[in-house]
Amino acid sequence: MSGLSRRALLLSGSALAAVPALGKPAPRFAVQGSQFMLDGKPLQIRSGEMHYPRVPRAVWRDRFRKARALGLNTITTYAFWSQHEREPGQWDFTGNKDLRAFIRTAAEEGLYVILRPGPYVCAEVDFGGFPAWLLRTPGLRVRSLDPRFMAASQRYLKRIAKEVADLQSSRGGPLLMLQVENEYGSYGRDHDYMAAMLKQMREAGFDAPLFTSDGGAERLFEGGTLPELTPVVNFGGGKSDAQASFEALAAWRPQGPRMAGEYWAGWFDHWGGPHHTQPPEQAAETVDWMMAQGHSFNLYMFHGGTSFGWLAGANSSAKEPYQPDTTSYDYDAVLDEAGRVTPKYRLVRERIAKHLAARGETLPPLVADGPGPQAIPPFALERITGLLDALPQLGAAIASRFPSPMEAFKQSHGLILYRKRFEQARKGMLQIDEVRDLATVLVDGRVVGTLERRLGQRELAVEIPAGGVLDILVENLGRIGFGPKLDAEHKGISRSVKLADQELLDWQVHALPLDSPTGLKPVQAQAGGHSFHRGTLELKAPVDSFLDMRGWGRSLVWINGQLLGRSWAIGPQQTLFLPASWLKAGPNEVLLLCDKAPASEARLQGLAEPVFDTSR
Repeated sequence: MSGLSRRALLLSGSALAAVPALGKPAPRFAVQGSQFMLDGKPLQIRSGEMHYPRVPRAVWRDRFRKARALGLNTITTYAFWSQHEREPGQWDFTGNKDLRAFIRTAAEEGLYVILRPGPYVCAEVDFGGFPAWLLRTPGLRVRSLDPRFMAASQRYLKRIAKEVADLQSSRGGPLLMLQVENEYGSYGRDHDYMAAMLKQMREAGFDAPLFTSDGGAERLFEGGTLPELTPVVNFGGGKSDAQASFEALAAWRPQGPRMAGEYWAGWFDHWGGPHHTQPPEQAAETVDWMMAQGHSFNLYMFHGGTSFGWLAGANSSAKEPYQPDTTSYDYDAVLDEAGRVTPKYRLVRERIAKHLAARGETLPPLVADGPGPQAIPPFALERITGLLDALPQLGAAIASRFPSPMEAFKQSHGLILYRKRFEQARKGMLQIDEVRDLATVLVDGRVVGTLERRLGQRELAVEIPAGGVLDILVENLGRIGFGPKLDAEHKGISRSVKLADQELLDWQVHALPLDSPTGLKPVQAQAGGHSFHRGTLELKAPVDSFLDMRGWGRSLVWINGQLLGRSWAIGPQQTLFLPASWLKAGPNEVLLLCDKAPASEARLQGLAEPVFDTSR
């Protein structure tokens, strides 16, 4: 019996393959012919996708144990450039951003890891995972040979390698292989760019096997991979979709391992759209078929979690040019947003167990969910101040000739306010080219209308008295992270503002990143529009819960200074996941910024289950 098998038995009481103890002699992983090989024997990679920024660090180990119990032997994750380098040269790998700890914890629980470092990742995150400061350089093109982008990308990959290169399988660690770029065939066909990305990966110190991942069509493989890289295929749906996708991969590259780099066992949601689900039987049947064929696979997602803070991005299509993503990344995954086992999990587990039993292997026992999310009794929130009234507390105004986008003010997320005072009365059609992404228009502190990029709205009629003040408050709802529009995803007002066909110049601009707007002092003025509310959540002990946001319009919620994310009455998401690890026994400060407070009592409560509803 090998050391690898002995460790597997110690960890799980089964014959499931597991990684060696860190620092011990490691199995040799390689791509040979049509197989992934481990110590000279074929390895079927059974992976699940889970993103470290979307899952509280306190529960990583629980989720990894549930992956093992499902029958998985690998965890796949992206690395998120935007989370690690918020400003040029300022790196953060602490707390929930500790990629190294994520990989090591997975290894301690008997799992290998596949890393997809990008630099582009998609994943329904803001700007596809690129840091927004790239947009501050005029004309810079991401995912191209633009030397400015390439220099930043090379610096990023070297920094990621500094964190994890020694954990690669090539050096005795659990990191089996890494992906080059991500679904590039859906974006372009520049083989010189892909070759440059490959070179950057190798020069950074990534010497483990590398691969590419694309959708199941010849043109996507042709654009997205290189002859020296192992291609894998992405798809959703059922068994027939899997068969067709693997046939397309085999037709394109007759030799090589067969793997689903992403099997979309669910889907994500957009604000104002439906809540997506997939029949558990369809996912189980597809996994059953891949197991029978000996194909490797990665369940996307195994556990989706939550796009906390400003992480959520947006999508674009010909029919709907702007589709902002919800905070919840539940994805109808086999583990739900709170990490609980679902009927889909149990069905998929049964199918995997059947095939492993035929090989003489058994699964670890199911991992108990624990108490799970709990209901929290209603607690009161008190209005502190209107956002306009709080401007002096949130930072000084910046004089600007043009209503430039927020990136021009070195701002990446949040809201931005454009203010102009008129000496003479004016009226006519206010035209904004272009709102990125939702503008609330106020005259003398009174809301006169909104303009939404999602709805293609660009103009509304306004009347401003002599001496009146025009405010345009613009919310960043998430940058598009997929497709050809990446380079143009500036936020705020992207070009110009006109009133009665005359361009308006000379603005006072307030950048409002709102990273942690705690300590706001009450202001008695009564300007309309967005308002801050504060309350205290008293707990005997921290518990997971789902904050019920119905009645609060469009809101941002901070708990003890940490931003949970956005809620919006248009749905489908009507609750915000509240992780126990963000709470403490005793008082917890809740701060809320909303565009519309409840007409009756201003209260919040926690629910044991999430609410997905588009009827409001």
